[in-house]
Amino acid sequence: MAVNLEFENKLWEMADKLRGNIQPSDYKSVILGLIFLKYISDSFEDKYNELVAEGEGFEEDRDAYLADNVFFVPPSARWEFIKKNAKQVTIGQIIDDAMIAIERENRNLRGVLPKNYARPELDKTKLGELIDLFSFNLGSKESKAQDILGRVYEYFLGKFGSSEGEFYTPPSIVKLLVGMIEPYKGRVYDPCCGSGGMFVQSQRFVEEHQGRKDDIHIFGQEYTATTWRLCKMNLAI
Repeated sequence: MAVNLEFENKLWEMADKLRGNIQPSDYKSVILGLIFLKYISDSFEDKYNELVAEGEGFEEDRDAYLADNVFFVPPSARWEFIKKNAKQVTIGQIIDDAMIAIERENRNLRGVLPKNYARPELDKTKLGELIDLFSFNLGSKESKAQDILGRVYEYFLGKFGSSEGEFYTPPSIVKLLVGMIEPYKGRVYDPCCGSGGMFVQSQRFVEEHQGRKDDIHIFGQEYTATTWRLCKMNLAI
Protein backbone atom coordinates (compact mmCIF):
# COMPACT_ATOMS: atom_id res chain seq x y z
CA MET A 1 0.00 0.00 0.00
CA ALA A 2 1.44 3.34 -1.08
CA VAL A 3 -0.16 5.28 1.73
CA ASN A 4 2.17 5.57 4.70
CA LEU A 5 0.47 7.88 7.13
CA GLU A 6 0.92 7.72 10.88
CA PHE A 7 -2.83 7.33 11.28
CA GLU A 8 -3.29 4.73 8.53
CA ASN A 9 -4.16 2.06 11.08
CA LYS A 10 -7.05 4.28 12.15
CA LEU A 11 -8.52 4.43 8.64
CA TRP A 12 -9.63 0.82 8.74
CA GLU A 13 -11.24 1.38 12.14
CA MET A 14 -13.07 4.38 10.70
CA ALA A 15 -14.34 2.36 7.77
CA ASP A 16 -15.42 -0.38 10.15
CA LYS A 17 -17.57 2.11 12.06
CA LEU A 18 -19.50 2.85 8.87
CA ARG A 19 -19.85 -0.76 7.77
CA GLY A 20 -23.42 -1.82 7.09
CA ASN A 21 -24.61 1.76 7.33
CA ILE A 22 -23.66 3.15 3.92
CA GLN A 23 -22.10 1.79 0.74
CA PRO A 24 -18.34 1.06 1.00
CA SER A 25 -17.65 3.41 -1.92
CA ASP A 26 -19.12 6.23 0.19
CA TYR A 27 -16.79 5.70 3.15
CA LYS A 28 -14.19 8.04 1.71
CA SER A 29 -16.65 10.92 1.32
CA VAL A 30 -17.68 10.79 4.97
CA ILE A 31 -14.17 10.37 6.34
CA LEU A 32 -12.41 12.81 4.01
CA GLY A 33 -14.77 15.61 5.03
CA LEU A 34 -13.97 14.97 8.69
CA ILE A 35 -10.25 14.78 7.97
CA PHE A 36 -10.44 18.14 6.22
CA LEU A 37 -12.29 19.60 9.19
CA LYS A 38 -9.75 18.14 11.61
CA TYR A 39 -6.82 19.34 9.50
CA ILE A 40 -7.86 22.98 9.29
CA SER A 41 -8.95 22.97 12.94
CA ASP A 42 -5.58 21.59 14.10
CA SER A 43 -3.74 24.14 11.95
CA PHE A 44 -5.93 26.89 13.35
CA GLU A 45 -5.34 25.72 16.93
CA ASP A 46 -1.56 25.73 16.46
CA LYS A 47 -1.70 29.31 15.19
CA TYR A 48 -4.22 30.26 17.88
CA ASN A 49 -1.90 29.04 20.65
CA GLU A 50 0.99 30.88 19.04
CA LEU A 51 -0.99 34.14 19.03
CA VAL A 52 -2.10 33.62 22.64
CA ALA A 53 1.54 33.14 23.66
CA GLU A 54 2.44 36.43 21.97
CA GLY A 55 -0.07 38.11 24.28
CA GLU A 56 -1.19 40.84 21.88
CA GLY A 57 -4.83 39.78 21.70
CA PHE A 58 -4.90 38.78 18.03
CA GLU A 59 -6.05 35.19 18.55
CA GLU A 60 -9.53 35.93 17.17
CA ASP A 61 -8.30 38.28 14.45
CA ARG A 62 -9.00 36.70 11.05
CA ASP A 63 -6.22 38.67 9.36
CA ALA A 64 -3.64 37.18 11.72
CA TYR A 65 -4.44 33.74 10.30
CA LEU A 66 -4.72 34.87 6.70
CA ALA A 67 -1.22 36.34 6.92
CA ASP A 68 0.14 32.83 7.57
CA ASN A 69 -2.14 31.12 5.04
CA VAL A 70 -4.15 29.47 7.82
CA PHE A 71 -7.92 29.16 7.59
CA PHE A 72 -9.84 31.03 10.24
CA VAL A 73 -12.14 28.50 11.91
CA PRO A 74 -15.17 29.92 13.78
CA PRO A 75 -15.86 28.51 17.28
CA SER A 76 -18.77 26.30 16.16
CA ALA A 77 -16.55 24.58 13.59
CA ARG A 78 -13.50 23.92 15.75
CA TRP A 79 -12.71 20.29 16.43
CA GLU A 80 -12.95 20.76 20.18
CA PHE A 81 -16.59 21.77 19.75
CA ILE A 82 -17.29 18.93 17.30
CA LYS A 83 -15.79 16.34 19.62
CA LYS A 84 -17.62 17.74 22.64
CA ASN A 85 -20.92 17.20 20.82
CA ALA A 86 -20.05 13.88 19.18
CA LYS A 87 -22.61 11.96 21.23
CA GLN A 88 -25.47 14.33 20.49
CA VAL A 89 -28.23 13.08 18.18
CA THR A 90 -27.79 16.32 16.25
CA ILE A 91 -24.09 15.71 15.51
CA GLY A 92 -24.78 15.35 11.78
CA GLN A 93 -26.37 18.79 11.64
CA ILE A 94 -23.61 20.21 13.83
CA ILE A 95 -21.01 19.05 11.30
CA ASP A 96 -23.03 20.38 8.37
CA ASP A 97 -23.34 23.73 10.15
CA ALA A 98 -19.58 23.70 10.78
CA MET A 99 -18.93 23.22 7.07
CA ILE A 100 -21.30 26.08 6.25
CA ALA A 101 -19.57 28.33 8.80
CA ILE A 102 -16.15 27.56 7.31
CA GLU A 103 -17.38 28.30 3.80
CA ARG A 104 -18.82 31.58 5.04
CA GLU A 105 -15.47 32.58 6.53
CA ASN A 106 -13.38 31.37 3.59
CA ARG A 107 -14.72 32.49 0.24
CA ASN A 108 -12.65 30.12 -1.92
CA LEU A 109 -14.31 27.13 -0.24
CA ARG A 110 -17.91 28.14 -0.91
CA GLY A 111 -19.91 25.34 -2.46
CA VAL A 112 -17.03 22.90 -2.00
CA LEU A 113 -17.32 21.29 1.43
CA PRO A 114 -19.59 18.27 2.04
CA LYS A 115 -22.76 19.16 3.92
CA ASN A 116 -24.68 15.90 4.06
CA TYR A 117 -23.81 14.50 7.48
CA ALA A 118 -27.36 15.05 8.72
CA ARG A 119 -28.84 12.66 6.14
CA PRO A 120 -31.01 9.93 7.73
CA GLU A 121 -29.06 6.96 6.35
CA LEU A 122 -25.90 8.01 8.20
CA ASP A 123 -26.22 6.56 11.70
CA LYS A 124 -25.46 9.34 14.18
CA THR A 125 -24.24 7.00 16.91
CA LYS A 126 -21.67 5.54 14.52
CA LEU A 127 -20.79 9.04 13.34
CA GLY A 128 -20.06 10.05 16.93
CA GLU A 129 -17.92 6.95 17.44
CA LEU A 130 -16.09 7.78 14.22
CA ILE A 131 -15.27 11.26 15.52
CA ASP A 132 -13.80 9.72 18.68
CA LEU A 133 -11.21 7.93 16.55
CA PHE A 134 -9.68 11.23 15.46
CA SER A 135 -7.08 11.33 18.22
CA PHE A 136 -4.17 12.28 15.93
CA ASN A 137 -2.91 15.77 15.11
CA LEU A 138 -3.08 16.80 11.47
CA GLY A 139 -1.72 20.29 11.99
CA SER A 140 1.91 19.23 12.41
CA LYS A 141 4.57 20.23 9.90
CA GLU A 142 4.96 16.58 8.93
CA SER A 143 1.27 16.27 8.10
CA LYS A 144 1.25 19.54 6.19
CA ALA A 145 4.14 18.32 4.05
CA GLN A 146 2.08 15.36 2.80
CA ASP A 147 -0.78 15.14 0.32
CA ILE A 148 -3.07 14.08 3.18
CA LEU A 149 -6.44 14.08 1.45
CA GLY A 150 -5.07 12.55 -1.74
CA ARG A 151 -3.38 9.73 0.10
CA VAL A 152 -6.44 8.93 2.20
CA TYR A 153 -8.47 8.98 -1.02
CA GLU A 154 -5.98 6.50 -2.49
CA TYR A 155 -6.34 4.28 0.57
CA PHE A 156 -10.11 3.99 0.26
CA LEU A 157 -10.09 3.48 -3.49
CA GLY A 158 -7.56 0.70 -3.00
CA LYS A 159 -9.52 -0.96 -0.21
CA PHE A 160 -13.08 -0.56 -1.39
CA GLY A 161 -12.94 0.60 -4.99
CA SER A 162 -15.68 2.68 -6.54
CA SER A 163 -18.84 2.03 -8.49
CA GLU A 164 -17.91 4.97 -10.71
CA GLY A 165 -14.72 3.46 -12.14
CA GLU A 166 -12.37 5.83 -10.35
CA PHE A 167 -8.66 5.10 -10.32
CA TYR A 168 -5.89 6.79 -8.38
CA THR A 169 -2.49 7.48 -9.92
CA PRO A 170 0.17 6.34 -7.41
CA PRO A 171 2.28 9.18 -5.94
CA SER A 172 5.45 7.64 -7.37
CA ILE A 173 4.05 7.92 -10.91
CA VAL A 174 2.85 11.47 -10.33
CA LYS A 175 6.28 12.44 -8.99
CA LEU A 176 7.94 10.88 -12.04
CA LEU A 177 5.66 12.78 -14.42
CA VAL A 178 6.25 16.07 -12.62
CA GLY A 179 10.00 15.45 -12.69
CA MET A 180 9.80 14.90 -16.44
CA ILE A 181 7.83 18.05 -17.24
CA GLU A 182 9.82 20.20 -14.76
CA PRO A 183 7.11 22.80 -14.07
CA TYR A 184 9.34 25.71 -13.06
CA LYS A 185 6.88 28.11 -14.68
CA GLY A 186 3.92 28.13 -17.03
CA ARG A 187 0.73 26.08 -16.99
CA VAL A 188 0.07 22.63 -15.57
CA TYR A 189 -3.00 20.94 -17.00
CA ASP A 190 -4.46 17.64 -15.80
CA PRO A 191 -7.53 16.48 -17.77
CA CYS A 192 -8.38 13.87 -15.10
CA CYS A 193 -7.19 15.70 -12.02
CA GLY A 194 -8.85 13.51 -9.39
CA SER A 195 -7.84 14.68 -5.92
CA GLY A 196 -5.27 17.12 -7.35
CA GLY A 197 -2.12 15.10 -6.70
CA MET A 198 -0.44 16.41 -9.86
CA PHE A 199 -0.96 19.98 -8.70
CA VAL A 200 0.25 19.29 -5.17
CA GLN A 201 3.35 17.56 -6.51
CA SER A 202 4.02 20.41 -8.97
CA GLN A 203 3.92 22.92 -6.15
CA ARG A 204 6.29 20.75 -4.15
CA PHE A 205 8.64 20.56 -7.15
CA VAL A 206 8.75 24.35 -7.39
CA GLU A 207 9.44 24.70 -3.67
CA GLU A 208 12.21 22.09 -3.74
CA HIS A 209 13.91 23.96 -6.59
CA GLN A 210 13.62 27.37 -4.89
CA GLY A 211 11.15 28.58 -7.48
CA ARG A 212 8.11 30.81 -7.12
CA LYS A 213 4.70 29.21 -6.80
CA ASP A 214 3.20 32.22 -8.54
CA ASP A 215 5.10 31.26 -11.69
CA ILE A 216 2.88 28.25 -12.35
CA HIS A 217 -0.84 28.17 -13.06
CA ILE A 218 -2.91 25.02 -12.72
CA PHE A 219 -5.88 23.86 -14.74
CA GLY A 220 -7.81 20.66 -14.28
CA GLN A 221 -10.93 18.75 -15.23
CA GLU A 222 -12.77 16.11 -13.27
CA TYR A 223 -15.90 14.21 -14.26
CA THR A 224 -17.10 13.29 -10.77
CA ALA A 225 -18.46 16.22 -8.75
CA THR A 226 -17.48 14.69 -5.40
CA THR A 227 -13.89 14.20 -6.55
CA TRP A 228 -13.78 17.73 -7.96
CA ARG A 229 -14.75 19.05 -4.53
CA LEU A 230 -12.06 16.88 -2.96
CA CYS A 231 -9.51 18.41 -5.32
CA LYS A 232 -10.58 21.91 -4.31
CA MET A 233 -10.31 20.93 -0.64
CA ASN A 234 -6.90 19.39 -1.20
CA LEU A 235 -5.55 22.47 -2.94
CA ALA A 236 -7.00 24.69 -0.23
CA ILE A 237 -4.85 23.09 2.45
